[in-house]
Amino acid sequence: MEIAKRTLILRDGRKDIEIPIVVFAPECEKPGVWGCRYDIGWPDKFRSVTAYGVDSIQALLIALGMIGAEIYSSNYHKSGQLLWDTPGSGYGFPLSPTLRDLLVGDDAKYL
Repeated sequence: MEIAKRTLILRDGRKDIEIPIVVFAPECEKPGVWGCRYDIGWPDKFRSVTAYGVDSIQALLIALGMIGAEIYSSNYHKSGQLLWDTPGSGYGFPLSPTLRDLLVGDDAKYL
């Protein structure tokens, strides 16, 4: 079941390309193993990934961190053409401490 969605925008010349990010409800696969699936509709490839944790909260937090890591390490971010709300303001996803030097805009202030 879809529980959250965010759409990023890739500014490609004069046209905007929507990049949907969908997070699904964590599911218990067996005791102590929860999976939280997310999808990212990159323009060149669709990605569906499952993050795992010992409970639903951990699986969800890991999924959000994995989304942040994938966005910030993407060539779309590096191009400067990827945005969520305002160019350069960030994307609103957490990053692990080892990647926080990549944060920009509001993400750098608040995450």
